[in-house]
Amino acid sequence: MSNIFSPYDADRPLRLRCSCGRDHSEAEHAAEAPSSTAIAELRQRTSTPDFESYSRQFIEATLVKALFPQDAVRRRFLRAVGKGTAMAAIASVLPMASLQAMAQEKGALEKKDLKIGFIPITCATPLIMAHPLGFYEKQGLKVDLMKTAGWALVRDKMLSREYDASHFLSPMPLAISMGLGSNAAPMNVATIQNVNGQAITLAMKHKDNRDPKQWKGFKFAVPFDYSMHNLLLRYYLAEAGLNPDSDVQIRVVPPAEMVANLKAGNIDGFLGPDPFNQRAVFEEAGFIHMLTKDLWDGHPCCAFGTSTEFIQKNPNTFAALYRAVLTSAAMASEARNRELIAKAIAPAQYLNQPEVVLQQVLTGRFADGLGKIQNVPNRAGFDPMPWQSMAVWMLTQMQRWGYIKGDVNYRQIAEKVFLITDARKYMKELGQKVPEGSAYPKFRIMGKEFDPAKAAEYAKSFAIHKSA
Repeated sequence: MSNIFSPYDADRPLRLRCSCGRDHSEAEHAAEAPSSTAIAELRQRTSTPDFESYSRQFIEATLVKALFPQDAVRRRFLRAVGKGTAMAAIASVLPMASLQAMAQEKGALEKKDLKIGFIPITCATPLIMAHPLGFYEKQGLKVDLMKTAGWALVRDKMLSREYDASHFLSPMPLAISMGLGSNAAPMNVATIQNVNGQAITLAMKHKDNRDPKQWKGFKFAVPFDYSMHNLLLRYYLAEAGLNPDSDVQIRVVPPAEMVANLKAGNIDGFLGPDPFNQRAVFEEAGFIHMLTKDLWDGHPCCAFGTSTEFIQKNPNTFAALYRAVLTSAAMASEARNRELIAKAIAPAQYLNQPEVVLQQVLTGRFADGLGKIQNVPNRAGFDPMPWQSMAVWMLTQMQRWGYIKGDVNYRQIAEKVFLITDARKYMKELGQKVPEGSAYPKFRIMGKEFDPAKAAEYAKSFAIHKSA
C-alpha cells in the first residue's frame, strides 16, 4: 500500500489533506483532474479573439432580440431607418442594465465581493462556468458560488440578503415579488439560465404503463411549488384528464433526493431537472418517459436573478454580473463545448455527478432506460432571453392551480419582474407601425397556442383547475 501521508518521512511535511494543499483526498484530487483539463481547454477557447467577437455579437443579438421578438418587425425597422439610425434608437431604449452590459466603458463597481447561490443541476451551467473560466474575474468581481440544498433555502437566503444574487427557478421571482409562500420582496429575472433540460421520469415498474390516463393514484415529485416542473407536470396530467390535486399526489422533493425516492418506491415518478433524470437511468432506477421539450419546445426552466434593491444600489455591479453570465451562456450555447463542460462541472464542488451522465444530458445523445439510445441535440439549451410572455404563462398557471387568488394584472407583474423591454413608443416616434404586444411572442404548449394578449381568457379556458 502506498504511503499517502508519510508520517515518518523527515523530509516531507505531514498533511492530513491532499498534497495540492486543498482540503480533499488524493483520490478526490485525481477525480478532479479531467475537470481541470477541460477548464483549461475551455479557458483557451474563450480567450481567443474569435470567441470575444462571438460573445459580443451573442450579447448584442440577445438584447436586440429582446426589443424585436418578431423578426419581421426588426427587418422592416432596419430597412425603414437604416443601420446607423436604428443602432442609435436601439441604444436609447435598452434597459439601464442592458445598456451598461453592452457599453465598452465600465462604471466603477459598487460591490466587488459577491455570494451567488446555485442548486447543483445542469440548469445552472452558465452561472457555474462563469466562475472557473474567469468571466466574473474579468468583470472585476470576486464571486463565491454557494452550493445550496434546496429552493426554499435559496429563497430564504435571498430574502435575508445573505446571497447577492442566485440561480432561481424562473417562477420563483414572480412568487417572491407577489409574497406567495414568503414575505413579499421585489425580485428580478436578469436572464433565463436554460431552456428545456427537464423530463418526466418513471420507475421501471411502470415501463408498460405509458398512458397518463392510467396514472390515477400515482405519487410524483417536483422540486418546488413555484417551478416550471410543477406547472408543466400539472398541465400534462390535466390534458390527460387527471386532476393533479385529487387524482394523483404531487410532493416537493429536493432534486438530489429524487432518484433515491424513486428507488425506495416512495414515488412513482418525477418531473425534475437534469441531471437527475439521466441519473435515474444510470442507476437503473427509472426510465425517461418524456422530455419536457416535447411538451413545450424552448420552455424556460431556471433563471439568474437578484433583488430589485440590489440592482438599484449596485447598477454597475449588476451590469458586470449580466455581462459575465451572458458571456458564459454564449460559451455554453456552442455544441462543441458541451463535452468539456460536462467534465468541468462533474466534480463535487459543482454537480458531484458522473461525467457520463452529464455528457448525455448536455450533448443530447442519451440512453432512455428502455434499451434505446436517443439523439436530441436540443435536449438542453441556453437561450438567455427572459420573454415576458413566459412570465405571463406562468402567472396563468399559478392562478389556475390556486397559488394566486383573484384577478391578475399579468403584464404589470411580468414587466416588473422579467427584465426585458420593447421599442414600441420609440418606434412610434420614428413613425413606425408597431404591432400590439410585440414584446410578447406566442408559444405552443402541447400543440395549443398560448397568446399572451388573451391571458385572462386562456386562464379561464381549462376544464380542470383548482376549483373544478
